[in-house]
Amino acid sequence: MTSPHATAFPRRAALGALAGAAALGAAGCSVFSDEGRSQYERAQGHSDATASTDAEGGPSPKPSELPYDVRPLLAPAKKYFGVALDGAPASVAPLARFAKQAGKKPDLVEFYSAWGDAYETRLAVNAWDYGALPYIAWEPFKKTLRQIGAGKDDKYIRGFARDVRDLNQPVAISFAHEMNGHWYPWGSKKASPAEFVRAWRHLHDVFADEGATQVIWVWSPNVINPVPDVRLRPYWPGDAYVDWVGVIGYYGADGPATFRTLYGPTMDEVRAFTKKPFLIAETASEDTPRKPADIHDLFTGVEERDDVLGHVWFDFDKEADWRIASDPAAEAAYRREAAAPSYGFDVRAAGGKGGKGGKGGGAGR
Repeated sequence: MTSPHATAFPRRAALGALAGAAALGAAGCSVFSDEGRSQYERAQGHSDATASTDAEGGPSPKPSELPYDVRPLLAPAKKYFGVALDGAPASVAPLARFAKQAGKKPDLVEFYSAWGDAYETRLAVNAWDYGALPYIAWEPFKKTLRQIGAGKDDKYIRGFARDVRDLNQPVAISFAHEMNGHWYPWGSKKASPAEFVRAWRHLHDVFADEGATQVIWVWSPNVINPVPDVRLRPYWPGDAYVDWVGVIGYYGADGPATFRTLYGPTMDEVRAFTKKPFLIAETASEDTPRKPADIHDLFTGVEERDDVLGHVWFDFDKEADWRIASDPAAEAAYRREAAAPSYGFDVRAAGGKGGKGGKGGGAGR
């Protein structure tokens, strides 16, 4: 689904979606080993209970100043109940409306940032204070993948990473989503897989260099159904650079109409090169008589797979009416499915403790 503010070629027009951690001796490694984490904490003066000063003679940081430990959020016991909403999380009013319709509060909120935008800390804090993990779809409209990978915008990236680090609360980031499609300037007709991989790794490494370990990195291809000739493996940055595979695909009036036919081919292809967990990173059902059945199929499909962490519902009336409240039957179906106890949890209780404002604790994962 095209982002609400995007001015580039809309995805729906093509119906594509329908069918700190720095210098640990493993630059770019997304996942800390236990020893790597210990090394990081010792380097920061956090591990030695007998030391009262850091390497420069100043007081050692308090445990509450450790980076937020996102590891408990990577594979929680319950499924994420996510949503993307017009006006959220700039305001919590749309979230409250959706929660009333769905009968349950969302615990993950997606919003969009264009390349060049600052890290929107107010939005991230609003989402977190509401009880939801902020999830940013970061869209590089203003620079090419080649430029980003070559370090042409490192000043911007470093500033963004420092803001993430200094806020010290978790955030999921998807960079250049749907790269296997042709409808974005970073897609298959404008950039090569090698350019995508280089840009992704460079972005990740800069964050690591700045100590911004609070990020959950989400690699988000479009479902392969509309682009079957574009292989996904060449776009894979490597397990060390990715936490979740965020599959994007919508139930349209035409095309695949079951979880297995919509997502299965993509998941099968991904499983040939990684075991990273899936998130249905954007989905919804078009406003047709089939919508209640689509909603049931989505929830059932997610629940049946232990390697699927949840879904993010794109609740917009944009190019089609994807909202759960597009008709009473659809809203009732969504509310009924969302009542399952396996969906929804307190992300703030699940994550690392300590940190600024109670938002920190632990380094990386």
